[in-house]
Amino acid sequence: MKAIKQLFTGLALIGTLGAASAWADQPGADWKVNKDQAEAALKGAGYTQITKIEADDGHWEGEGIKADGKQYEFKVDPRDGRIVKDELDD
Repeated sequence: MKAIKQLFTGLALIGTLGAASAWADQPGADWKVNKDQAEAALKGAGYTQITKIEADDGHWEGEGIKADGKQYEFKVDPRDGRIVKDELDD
């Protein structure tokens, strides 16, 4: 019985940690560039398809495909819309 209680306690803790990390990756109150604006900046820089974009570590970041058909990783500054990372996804 004690092992089952420990198992459920551990699962509850894991669930709590997962929820806390989801809250940490939200757009900040000072972000002036929303997701649609970030996607527009990326399309202007040659991305033909955005396959993933999310708020993470103070940036919009994700992956997309450019006209050359290759997958790239990017980061967009949420305050001015500048692309601060744009490199091939290895």
